[in-house]
Parts: sequence; C-alpha cells; structure tokens
Amino acid sequence: MNLALKDIRHGLFRFVLTCFGLGLLMTVVLAMIGIYNGLVSDALAVVKAPAADVWVVEAGTKGPFAEASNIPLTTRDAVVRMPGVAEAGAVNYQNVEASHAGQTLRLYVIGYEPGRPGGPRAIAEGRSIGASHFELVADRKTGLLPGETIRLGRNRFTVVGLVEGAMNAGGDPAVYVTLSDAMALQTELDPAAQRVQAARGAVSVKSASVAAVIARMAPGADVDLLAATVRQWKHLAALTQAEQEEILLSSVVDLARRQIGLFLGILLSVSAVVIALIIYTMTMEKLKQIATLKLIGAPDRTIVGLIVQQALILGASGWGIGLVLILTVKDYFPRRVVLEPFNAMVLAAIIAAVCLLSSALGVRAAMKVDPATALGS
Repeated sequence: MNLALKDIRHGLFRFVLTCFGLGLLMTVVLAMIGIYNGLVSDALAVVKAPAADVWVVEAGTKGPFAEASNIPLTTRDAVVRMPGVAEAGAVNYQNVEASHAGQTLRLYVIGYEPGRPGGPRAIAEGRSIGASHFELVADRKTGLLPGETIRLGRNRFTVVGLVEGAMNAGGDPAVYVTLSDAMALQTELDPAAQRVQAARGAVSVKSASVAAVIARMAPGADVDLLAATVRQWKHLAALTQAEQEEILLSSVVDLARRQIGLFLGILLSVSAVVIALIIYTMTMEKLKQIATLKLIGAPDRTIVGLIVQQALILGASGWGIGLVLILTVKDYFPRRVVLEPFNAMVLAAIIAAVCLLSSALGVRAAMKVDPATALGS
C-alpha cells in the first residue's frame, strides 16, 4: 500500500487545489523565462535573417540597429568588388505607423534589393516580392493576410507573402518592401511641401543613402580581413555578424534583459520559498498520523517515503499544470514568448531539488515526533 497516494486521496480536493495554485505560480515563472528568451530572440531576429557575414555601416556608429547609419548606395558596388565577397546588398530600416482594419499598426519596415542579401530568410505563406514597387511581405504578427492592402505613406502596398519571427528589438513586427520603396517612404514629404521643394529645385541627398550594406563571403574567405579593409576607408566602418549581435545584446536590449533577468531570479526565489512552506506545512499537519505509524512499528523509511513522495508528486503536478497553461496561452502575449525544452527541464530540476530539500526539513521534524503523542487528544 502506497501511503503517499492513500493520504492524497484522503484529502484529494485540498491537494488538487494546492497543485493548481502551485501550477499558476509555475505558469508565471515559465512565462518570465519565455519573455526573457523572446526578448533576446526578437532582438536578434532581424540581424540574423539576412545571414550576413559583414555589415558595412557609417563610420563612428554601431550599425543600423543601435544607432542611425547613413552611407551612399554606391557603397554596395564597391563592397561587392572586394576580394572574397560573394554577394552584397543594401538595406534600410525604419519604424512607421499605419492604419489597417480600424487599428493603428506600428511596423518595422525593412527595405532590401530582391535577389540580393537582406530579404526574409523563408516565406511561410504566399510568395516573395516579385514587382519593383508596392508589394510587401509581412510578419504574421501584423495580422495582415496575403492579398490585403495597407497604406504606407501615400501609397498602398499589396501583401504577397508572410514570414514568421521577423521583428525588431522593440517587438514591432516587420514588413519587407523593395529598397526603392523604402527609400521613397523615408524621404516622403506632404504634397504641399513637395511642390515647394520642386519649385526650389532641391534634390534630396538622403534619398541616395541606405542604412547599411551587408556582405556574404565566399567559402573559405577571411571575414576579419574584409572587415579590417573596410575600416580603413574614411567614412565607413565594418562589423562582423558576431559583433553586430553582441552590440544588440549589450546596448539595445541590455537594460530590459537585465531587468527581466533580475525579476525572474526574484520570482524563482519566491517560488522556492512557497514550495518549501507548502511541503513543510503538509508534513506538520500529519505529525499525529506519523506518530501513529511510529507507534504501530512502521519503519523510518516508510515515513520518509510518505513525505518525499508527496513532495515530489506536488512539485511534478505543479510543474505539469504550469507547462500546459503556458503552452496554451503563450501565443496571446503581446510580446513573443519563446520556451525551449531545455528551459522546462531546468525548471523541473530546480523544482525537484526544492521539493527534496523541503521534504528533508519535514523528515527532520517527523523523526523527532514522540510516538506517545498519537495517544493524546
């Protein structure tokens, strides 16, 4: 006869309620882990999508994500002719707001040259951009569907494809357009101001500028050598892919990442204390039953098994409920929640360790119980 299960059945409703409460707490812990992972994943999503080896940016800046960068579009032609470069493409990045279906969408517009590096890595639905103007590929988080249109600036763009996981460090979903459309959108003026500029004969210098040029190297080519060569140019700087990712994590999202990490640490500590208190309280409430077991000659291992098994069942139930709940609701969070199997396994190990340590306190109290207390009132 398993005394742990028999005792659970005796107070089933209370035990289930305790497990559900613990499961809700584990849901919050798993949610914070997922939000932390999602913050890092979102920050790196756009920079990883082009599969670049080197980022050529404006001298004195940290690239198009941490700081504003403007370099001549002709830089792309100079970079692609350098030894070891297989292909290169110019890109632009900007945040815009657009109205769609009665709602205001905040979008991260990425301009790239179709057929060159800089576009989406994989199309999840629909097709890639095929026209030179007024087509876009959107992230699913935008809520846009293939065939729909949305106004960006003064022009309407047709959604031709969807991607997944494309967003900036702020969590704004991305849309991909051609570089020429992105440059036009960036330099657009209202009609009245445009007429004034045309009358003055003004020419926009910025319209021929891009945020960065990304290069992919030929197999076996030296990435560091290319970056060092570009840095010798007067108005340009170069960052390797690893350096670009490090800048994003150490500057753009560092404060938010540390804050969420600290909160997660506090939450884990509180959860450990709560689990310990629940298990210890459950043991203390059974001291008279434990005394009775001792009185009838039950061995110590039976009492230890009762306490440890109940603690582990409680922890496993709470972890399981929390995991099911977070997997059910994670897609409804405003920010992406990324939960890896490794995260769930680490949390399970932490819960098991806390349960064992807490049950050790309960066992210590149980071993001190005098069997004679079972005969008291």
